[in-house]
Amino acid sequence: MAIDVSNETDVEIDELELIDQADFMMARLHINPAAELSIVLVDEVQMAVLHEQYMDEPGSTDVLSFPMDELRAGTPDVPSVEGMLGDVVLCPEVARRQAETAGHPFENEIRLLLTHGILHLLGHDHAEPEEHQVMFGLQTQLLAEWEGERNKRGSAS
Repeated sequence: MAIDVSNETDVEIDELELIDQADFMMARLHINPAAELSIVLVDEVQMAVLHEQYMDEPGSTDVLSFPMDELRAGTPDVPSVEGMLGDVVLCPEVARRQAETAGHPFENEIRLLLTHGILHLLGHDHAEPEEHQVMFGLQTQLLAEWEGERNKRGSAS
């Protein structure tokens, strides 16, 4: 999978870990191996501009997703079609505050937001209670699987 990370902030982020996680998520969701994803990290000012321009809401936010070819998750037998999945835009400054409030590490918040953003690119939403249950259930499952994979890799090295 072609996964590009662009960090336009001063915040240090493990870009290879973002790529590994995105690759893992896309494989678990049976996204075509030729699909493309872009992950962009921006500061609060830039995020506020994007949030207002595209969502018509003031202030910054934690994550925005911009789907391109409207790809959907595939199945083990039939992966999604090829194409551009889209862009996930993350704001590390907002993520850091949310992590502090939630009482977990900043890296966990970034992983959660990346997963959330990828699910939005695949057409998931959480506006309605049923959608919320499906999306957040899948998000929790994928994060748990990713943590398990990370732990296996850590013990293997």
